[in-house]
Amino acid sequence: MMKISKIEYYLPQQVLTNDDLEKQFPEWSSERIQEKVGISQRHISSDNETVLDMAVQSSEKIFENYDRSKVDFILFCTQSPEYFLPTTACLLQDRLGLRKNIGAIDFNLGCSGFVYGLAFAKGLISAGIAKSILLVTSETYTKHIHPDDKGNRSIFGDASASAIIEKSEGNDYQFCLGTDGSGAENLIVKKGAFKKDFKLNPEHEFSPENIYMNGPEIFNFTIENIPGLVKETLEVNGMTMDDIDHFVFHQANSFMLNYLRKKTKIPAEKFYIDMEKTGNTVSATIPIALKNMMDKGMLKEGDKVLMAGFGVGYSWGATIMEI
Repeated sequence: MMKISKIEYYLPQQVLTNDDLEKQFPEWSSERIQEKVGISQRHISSDNETVLDMAVQSSEKIFENYDRSKVDFILFCTQSPEYFLPTTACLLQDRLGLRKNIGAIDFNLGCSGFVYGLAFAKGLISAGIAKSILLVTSETYTKHIHPDDKGNRSIFGDASASAIIEKSEGNDYQFCLGTDGSGAENLIVKKGAFKKDFKLNPEHEFSPENIYMNGPEIFNFTIENIPGLVKETLEVNGMTMDDIDHFVFHQANSFMLNYLRKKTKIPAEKFYIDMEKTGNTVSATIPIALKNMMDKGMLKEGDKVLMAGFGVGYSWGATIMEI
């Protein structure tokens, strides 16, 4: 039905290391941060760098050896858009010099965004609306983080990932999606957009422009819902865990992922964790992980990958794709 033909990603130049955090928060050691969340550094967008700027960077890497005239739809996932309006996907079409007779739309999702984007792409392909879709996941959560919020600063990084989704003759795998808006208050930014006049409160007081995350509740939500999501995804596709070659989950933090792996009884050799140098890049974590696996030669033709995204919303989704 469809395939991921290409993936590229972009990381901002500025890097925040655990040593940098230790200098600001001496009660935390670099080793403690690494041990707790599995992250040694994360990339931070510059003051004037937005999700659109990063999306242009990751997409242009795609077009170094892919004909941009083939793209007939843009799906742009972000929770930190350029403006409330116009749509960032429309701006991306212009910045990339893509054809004007294509579709372009933003959708607001966090850590489940890449899986949802694949679901939207499947719908567009199945309906005959598009054959080649540029799926972009680009996020600058760090612009929301208060300078004194050591917990979130240790976890989140900024990034953009671009993927080409095309029609194929392969197997038609099904999606499992879920939503629970009652958990919205546990990961939220209550005010602000990004491109113009966005300034965090310079005082030490936290404000509605800052990101708030109730870590224990997010962990509880994940543990309660994701094992069942994996089971349901396997069942609706008529498969077992033995049929899956790789499991690639949203790269939230290593503690959560290892707990999930053990709870779902996924063999360690099939479970990919890769966030040490990038941190939690929200909707971009899964495509970044897939690209790194490709570059390392870990994925071969015919491999089946179960992808699961989960987080802010609450929102979750999973599917299986064949390489």
